[in-house]
Amino acid sequence: MSSVPDHLQYTSEHEWVAAGVNTNTFRIGITDFAQSALGDIVYIQLPKLDSAVTAGAVCGEIESTKSVSEIYSPLTGKIVAVNGELDSAPESINADPYGKGWIAEIEIEGPAPTLMTPEQYRGITA
Repeated sequence: MSSVPDHLQYTSEHEWVAAGVNTNTFRIGITDFAQSALGDIVYIQLPKLDSAVTAGAVCGEIESTKSVSEIYSPLTGKIVAVNGELDSAPESINADPYGKGWIAEIEIEGPAPTLMTPEQYRGITA
C-alpha cells in the first residue's frame, strides 16, 4: 500500500500539496502512488519559475522508463520556487516523493482551496 501522509492534501491526479513557509505559499509534488505507478523516473520538466499556473492545467512533465506523464497544477497561482536538484537527480521522486522529491512551490492569492483529505485520497488509491 502507498504512503499517504496525514499532514498533506491531495488531488485526484495524484499530486500532493503542503502548506509552505507562509499562508499563501504551498509546496507540491506527486504522490507515492503516482511514482510507484510510473516506475523509475529518468527526467522531469519542471514548471517555469515565475510562471502563472492554473489549477487542473498541465504545468510540467515526468518521464519514466515506462511512460511520460503530465504534472497538473493543484492550485492557481505563480511558481515561486522549483526543485532544481531534480534536474540532475529525478530519481529523488522515487526515493522520497514527499521530501527531496518535491517539485515546486506555488504562491496563491486569496484563501487556500480545499483539496482531498488523506482519507479521501486513500479511497481512490485502494
